[in-house]
This record gives sequence, C-alpha cells and structure tokens, in this order.
Amino acid sequence: MDSKPIKIGIVDDHTLFRNGLAMLLSEFQELEILFEAGNGLEMKSMLERSILPEIILMDINMPYMDGFSSTSYLKQNYPKIKVLAITMLDDDNTVIKMIRSGASGYVLKESRPKEVLEAIKTISYKGVFINEMVTGKLVRSLSISDSLPNISSKEIEFLKFCCSELTYKEIASKMCVSPRTIDNYRESLFQKLNLKSRTGLVLYALQNKIGFQQEIQ
Repeated sequence: MDSKPIKIGIVDDHTLFRNGLAMLLSEFQELEILFEAGNGLEMKSMLERSILPEIILMDINMPYMDGFSSTSYLKQNYPKIKVLAITMLDDDNTVIKMIRSGASGYVLKESRPKEVLEAIKTISYKGVFINEMVTGKLVRSLSISDSLPNISSKEIEFLKFCCSELTYKEIASKMCVSPRTIDNYRESLFQKLNLKSRTGLVLYALQNKIGFQQEIQ
C-alpha cells in the first residue's frame, strides 16, 4: 500500500462537529486534512486555492449548497475526488440519492473515528464503502464485470427501477406485475448478489453501469 497519507477535506455546517472530527482524524498518520468548509459554496472556494483532496467527507443537510448538490458538482468538475457521505440520516431514500449524486460511500455520524478511518481507506483502495449500519453488512463483490451473474432481463429492469425514488409497490405498477412478483425479484437478487438492502442493489447497478430509467416520473 502507498505510504503517503490520504488527503481529505471535511464539509459540514456544524462547526463543533466539523472541528472535532478534524481533530480526531488528524491523529491518524494515514490521513492529511487539507481543509474544512461549512457548505458546498465554501468547498468550491477551498478547492480553487488548495491542493485537491482525494476524498471529501460530506454532510448532507447544509445551507446554500447541500450535500447532494455539492457531490454532483464534484462528480462533474472534479471526477477524481471521491465523496464519503457522513450524516445522521440513515433512510434508504437518502442513501440512494447520495449514491446517485456520486457518493462512493456512506457512514453515520455516530460512527467511531476508527470506523471513519476504515471507510476512508476502503474508498481510497477499493473505490466503494457502505457502512454496515446502513446496509446490514459491507457491500462486497461489487467490482465491474463483463457479464452479470445469471440475472434475468426482468431482474435487470427491476434493478433500474430500484435506482429511482419509486416504492416497490409503484415499481410493480410500472412493470405491470404483482407486488409479490417484485418481492421475488428482490429476494432473488439479494441471493444472487449477496446483498441485504435496496441500497446495495443501487450500488451494484451503479458499479456495473446498469442504466437508470430517465423517463420515470
């Protein structure tokens, strides 16, 4: 492994939390903190006058420019910078929206400093990290492959809809099948892909470039 410290930035509007996190993470020799910012606008300013970080720890609910907008901005303008979302929110819709915005990982603010360190290192070396508290387990075996593991065309269609904000019942209506059939698709994919949550399915779809249903309303 590279002995150079991983360069990071921290973006969070809660000054005490942000400063405290920076202080705690600065204790790890594996990390180098380049800057702190209170929202996306401050982050943009920091990026213009700072050495670029490898990873930015990103809060979600912030004034002026929130985590979703900030992550999308990074994906479009600084695609090499990865985002680790760090927040109090742990619902599937929030996780999915952050992943769709371009986040590579997600941890909760109640995580211990060593857990945050491991998340940062995992993103740096493997590209993806999702906290066990969110998905039920670390998302494993999600590397891009040339072929999908015996996934049917209907299951692929279901995967695409999973990347939307539709509920499972609404997905059933869109696919003109029963909710029970949707349950079967979901359970089949959980078993085939060794996953336990919708978030994991979305991450799998992103990693394997399974396109989104842009026409979904």
